Amino acid sequence: DRFDFGRRIAVEKEMRKSPALMYQQALFDESCNFLIYPSMVGIKIVNIHTNKLVRVLGKVEQTERFLGVAVFQPKPQKKKVEQGVAVVEGQNDSKEMADPLAICTAYKKQRFFIFSTREPPETTADFGRDIFNEKPTKEDAAVAASIRTENPLGKQATIHTTMGDIVVKLFFQECPKTVENFTVHSKNGYYDNTVFHRVIQGFMIQTGDPQGDGTGGESIWGGEFEDEFHRSLKHDRPFTLSMANAGPNTNGSQFFVTTVPCPWLDNKHTVFGRVLQGMDVVQNIEKTPTNCDDRPLIDIKILTVKIIS
Repeated sequence: DRFDFGRRIAVEKEMRKSPALMYQQALFDESCNFLIYPSMVGIKIVNIHTNKLVRVLGKVEQTERFLGVAVFQPKPQKKKVEQGVAVVEGQNDSKEMADPLAICTAYKKQRFFIFSTREPPETTADFGRDIFNEKPTKEDAAVAASIRTENPLGKQATIHTTMGDIVVKLFFQECPKTVENFTVHSKNGYYDNTVFHRVIQGFMIQTGDPQGDGTGGESIWGGEFEDEFHRSLKHDRPFTLSMANAGPNTNGSQFFVTTVPCPWLDNKHTVFGRVLQGMDVVQNIEKTPTNCDDRPLIDIKILTVKIIS
């Protein structure tokens, strides 16, 4: 978005006046087919024979400007193949595949970053991706304290509706931007008196549009913002709180609560909460008679949303 691009440009101008610029470097992979170099938007990998950009590493890392980069390309292990049917496709080959690593440093960061082609195991998802083992600077501590003071993220919310209360847990660590958007909108009264404009039995109930017809609403930053998918958050159960959108990275203010498992929505809609209490309220709203456009015949409204930080 424009704000993120402007911030990146500002960092670029600052870095060009800094001695840190000398640490920026480019290199080839072992095949000499790919040029790897840091840029304003991440680590770019370019095929020099086709002159095409094949990948950008770290594009989603909005606070890092990568400088130094090194590549480790291990050779695949050759093991004797055992006959038999793999329970999962590729089971016999998974341990033999090489996993190249890109090790990077970043401007004004006291840490290094490792990019891999493998996802972390599901068992470690709850511990978070980052390992913080350095002492924060005074500036970092001041910024962190300011953020905690000025804009704390909600951990839980109570959605007061004309049919009862719905208490939801918010996943502020896994999708902070989505929860911040929901938190600020709620505290500002943005959702007050909005209707559940779309209700589909055996699927979900949707709200969050101040216009009340499913075509309105915007984020707290104005316009739309990007998706935040997390490997541990799925539409694998009913009473999942998720963002409505019109395609990739088009989140605004609308959200919905599922009433059944909806795995086809994974990696398409951002899951940012679960219902803790008020499942009966959700089910009662779901059972409300609707017209041919899935709009309830009787208006069901959000009275207000209370946030617990």
